Amino acid sequence: MIHYDLCCKDGHRFDGWFKDSKSFEKQATSGLLECPNCGTSDVTRALMAPAVSKRTPAPTQLPAPQATNLPVSVAQPEIPVAVGDGRLPAQVRAALQRLRSEVESNCEYVGPAFADEARRMHRGESEHRGIYGETTPEQAESLAEEGIEVAKIPWVPRADG
Repeated sequence: MIHYDLCCKDGHRFDGWFKDSKSFEKQATSGLLECPNCGTSDVTRALMAPAVSKRTPAPTQLPAPQATNLPVSVAQPEIPVAVGDGRLPAQVRAALQRLRSEVESNCEYVGPAFADEARRMHRGESEHRGIYGETTPEQAESLAEEGIEVAKIPWVPRADG
């Protein structure tokens, strides 16, 4: 993953994480990137300060990695999200579309077998990786009771279609 500071045409700055620089270019030219403040898709990379290493010795033991490949539960078809007049604000929709794009790009879709596959991963019977799919509310509750962390996210239509 690569981190970029991004800037919209109106000067709003925000962060973005991408698989690689080609992924950023593809999303930017396709209009999939939107400013979370104003919703414009005219987004470019901003100048970033270089990372300068300090002359302190590296730690002998790395901290425990953060859980970044947690299974993700996605209820399909799209989950309606109502705000005020029933319309989702542009910046929220843009953020959810970016989230959907990242999940689809970096996780494996396992469909209705989500709960079973999450359990296999939890028990070490299956390779640990990011997955997404569907669960019932009862299945999601059962996973949580077993100590299996999942996240349920609103699944909005793609930005490109």
